[in-house]
Amino acid sequence: MPSPQQPRAVFAMDPVHLPLLFPPPVMARLRQTADIDPALVVQDFSDPAAADTLARAEVLITGWGCPHLDAGALAAAPGLRAVLHAAGSVRSLVGQALWERGVTVSSAVTGNALPVAEYTLAMILLAGKDTFDHRERFRRTHAYPTPAETAATGNLGRRIGVIGASRVGRRLLELLRPFDLTVLLHDPYVSPAEAAALGAEPLPLEDLLRHSDIVSLHAPDIPATHHMLDRKRLALIRDGGVLINTARGALVDHEALTDELVSGRLSAILDVTEPEPLPAGSPLYQLPNVFLTPHIAGSLGNELERLGRIVVEELERLVAGVAPVHRVLHADLTRVA
Repeated sequence: MPSPQQPRAVFAMDPVHLPLLFPPPVMARLRQTADIDPALVVQDFSDPAAADTLARAEVLITGWGCPHLDAGALAAAPGLRAVLHAAGSVRSLVGQALWERGVTVSSAVTGNALPVAEYTLAMILLAGKDTFDHRERFRRTHAYPTPAETAATGNLGRRIGVIGASRVGRRLLELLRPFDLTVLLHDPYVSPAEAAALGAEPLPLEDLLRHSDIVSLHAPDIPATHHMLDRKRLALIRDGGVLINTARGALVDHEALTDELVSGRLSAILDVTEPEPLPAGSPLYQLPNVFLTPHIAGSLGNELERLGRIVVEELERLVAGVAPVHRVLHADLTRVA
């Protein structure tokens, strides 16, 4: 029997994600905190089979594949007081009606930032060693490179330009500290003193692009950042430079980027693109100077458990009357993902 103190909670997401987000130990901890049916995962707020449960729900535990939380969702769950999102951004999930009702919204986006930063660190170090080009050459020639061919290779003093001190950006800056790299940062909301505390030299965007060997994008997808790397700005990156994008494809003018990559002037490591996925005929699938991955930088496999744990911890705080640590405020969405 559920405790009288337990809030009634409902899962709302694509059920394929549930076992990895909430493996047995995490699910058991969740069920100690909330009255929730693990077998009921809502995919449609108008589903008659979920109507009674939703009518009594106080907490929605959401994830990838959750229906849009609009006025219809609120009508189905009139007692809703919290949405705990076991994924990243809530920008496209939460409608205006929910914000107006004052429902508490929390996201595990901080947990999802960790694997993105780890992926980016790995790619920076591999790019600094010119790993992908050497792999292509070795496939073709079966020969080891000469000293002349590796003269410009290596990570000692490599200049890394980080665009955006987001959650991912800040975690990446932490991970870069042990290495002999020069780290540059562009973020209009970060002061020079804060940038220095993060271990980076602050620069205007154009200067960062001019002075970086490797540029890594970690800005939010908002109107102000749409195609922030346009044709003119991409042209500022030095010949042989590398662009890494694990943020959103819309931050880059992909027609301009494709032209740079086809010419061979730049290389790119792209986990996100615009559109996503790219059309089957895109040359980026075949270019030797493009390392393309299918949006895998964020939480995958056993990393999803971290997101489930964050949600359970947030629910425990709510039950204890403590403010959530990972609360999302409507006003923040003007400048964060």
